[in-house]
Amino acid sequence: MQHLIHSIFTATGSYIPKKIVKNEEFLYRNFYNSNKEKILKPNQEIVAKFEEITGISERRYITDNLVTSDIAYLSALDALNSSGFDKESIDYIIVAHNFGDVKSDNRRSDFVPSLAARVKHRLGILNPKTVAYDIAFGCPGWLQAVIQADYYIKSGDAKRVLVIGAEALSRISDPNDIDSMIYSDGAGAVILEARESEEPVGILSHVSRSDTMEFSKLLWMDSSYNPEFSENDLFLKMLGHKLYKYALQTVPGAIKECLEKVKLTLEDIKKVLIHQANGKMDEEILNRIFNLYGVTEGLTEKVKAIMPMTISWLGNSSVATLPTLFDLMLKGKIENHIANSGDTFVFASVGAGMNVNCLVYKMP
Repeated sequence: MQHLIHSIFTATGSYIPKKIVKNEEFLYRNFYNSNKEKILKPNQEIVAKFEEITGISERRYITDNLVTSDIAYLSALDALNSSGFDKESIDYIIVAHNFGDVKSDNRRSDFVPSLAARVKHRLGILNPKTVAYDIAFGCPGWLQAVIQADYYIKSGDAKRVLVIGAEALSRISDPNDIDSMIYSDGAGAVILEARESEEPVGILSHVSRSDTMEFSKLLWMDSSYNPEFSENDLFLKMLGHKLYKYALQTVPGAIKECLEKVKLTLEDIKKVLIHQANGKMDEEILNRIFNLYGVTEGLTEKVKAIMPMTISWLGNSSVATLPTLFDLMLKGKIENHIANSGDTFVFASVGAGMNVNCLVYKMP
């Protein structure tokens, strides 16, 4: 039987910021709506409703001395230390992010040189053949970078690829917008390696889509909702309800399509790792996936068993949620969720663009 080249996750790493921000810290904020009118509803009610809808009770922020490339480096270092690989053997470094480095005292995005170049420099990699570049693809950016890495490996162009997702959303969220409570900071990294195998293993299939005509402006950058905010800064804005509906319309079908490409069904899947955007939304996505396969009974317990979650304590750190979730699960840090050899996982994400992607992976 012919041995084929497969892309395997051989090491993972993450950086969880030390600063914990609980929901109680938002009780004394002044919130405004998109018309720049102060929201008169009591903050206690606003915060309680927010936690009920999103499942978020706390999130992590980086300290003032750090920027996104710093935490990208720290997660990469964690992955490299876990791997035991010679850092000079890395063929590509791909960093997924959306805002570059944003300092605590300057909200301007800094993209030059690329964050991947900064990470390579910090790691001390001398090899000029280690190609470093960034990708901006909304929240699905890390997963899209993994898909690119898979193409490099299967084409024979690379043997090892370091893929990082890092973001510091606390630096670009409007403190007077209720949605600011969703956002957090973090970084996660994986090393993919080429492996010969007779049996399909590692990355089995993937699907991506971009819906830009109708949905490109569900996430965008705009001025603060606070009418008294005089600085000319831009903040991340979101049409949350429309984004929620878009995710429910597209993600379940993308996952089913990804499984069908390799003739699998939901019964073959041990875990579904979804971008940690909104707890209720992720649960409803899973419910709809089960429904696509004719499963309608006992969904609450089935969803808990198949879907590890970190959003309640880590919030939404965009491109970092999936690699962080994966790293924590592989290292036994998520209760009741473990990974065993032979298990098949689904990764899926949705975000600005609007973009959706999905990947099926079998543990070696």
